[in-house]
Amino acid sequence: MRERTDLETRIQAISTLERDLEDAGVLIELGEGEGDQGSILEGETAISAVMQRAERQQVEALLSGEADGNDSFLEVHSGAGGTESQDWANMLMRMYTRWAERHKCKVDIVDIADGEEAGIKGATLQIRGKNAYGWLKTESGVHRLVRISPFDSNARRHTSFASVWVYPVIDDKIDIKVNESDCRIDTYRSSGAGGQHVNTTDSAVRITHIPTGIVVACQSERSQHKNRATAWSMLRARLYEAELQKREEKANADAAAKTDIGWGHQIRSYVLQPYQLVKDLRTGVTSTSPSDVLDGDLDPFMEAALAQRVYGTTAEVEDLE
Repeated sequence: MRERTDLETRIQAISTLERDLEDAGVLIELGEGEGDQGSILEGETAISAVMQRAERQQVEALLSGEADGNDSFLEVHSGAGGTESQDWANMLMRMYTRWAERHKCKVDIVDIADGEEAGIKGATLQIRGKNAYGWLKTESGVHRLVRISPFDSNARRHTSFASVWVYPVIDDKIDIKVNESDCRIDTYRSSGAGGQHVNTTDSAVRITHIPTGIVVACQSERSQHKNRATAWSMLRARLYEAELQKREEKANADAAAKTDIGWGHQIRSYVLQPYQLVKDLRTGVTSTSPSDVLDGDLDPFMEAALAQRVYGTTAEVEDLE
């Protein structure tokens, strides 16, 4: 039913575009025939609006991957550099939260480790909404920040790194078998706010998948049972995402570098001083307003990265248009 609804929505959108374009054309013809400049301008405005909606539909058409329609987990981890990188990780968490709010997605903090002085050492978000994983999947990688450090009394410029990892929330129809004998399960006390019960009982759960080294953790619920169930779900999702990566690398051996996600694989730079610039190192897309980007204005970067993943290069996309 979900797939059917999605297909019906796509077909309806195309039909609406065709009808609105035809109506705008008729309005312009009538205006030209009667010498009514107002009708001509109204028709041209309508065509511009149709073009913008068509471009949006074109981007939506790129979200055709196996799990693109699923909800998403997003992990943020600070790099080396202590307080500076932990503050940057916190800024990234806020950026993706703001992006989700712009797209009417719901965000839950599944796990978070606060920094020693400021920011966070790491956090896991669950983002629920239409095509959440499809939009966010190209955000995995290392993000670099250059700015005058607010934690440096000498006001020197610092470079900080944080990594982002995105993987889909898998639904019941996807069967991922995990042998419990391959996993180590640890329980510990939750950190941060949450009340007396949360902080005094071993309700948080960490699961380590020994064959792959994948580690997931959950401390969002008061119940260890609920946290354990969420952690198992996260582990299955991580294993599924790893399998998707293997398939993509096998099918696109010449583009393996694009799908390789590692601490040394930097995808985007955010420069706040001495000039203002955000640049995606994969697609070349730039923005001279880092404040807007850090407030969740990520769609231009995501659209270009999706197009590159589907078509190979942004230039090829322009040729198709």
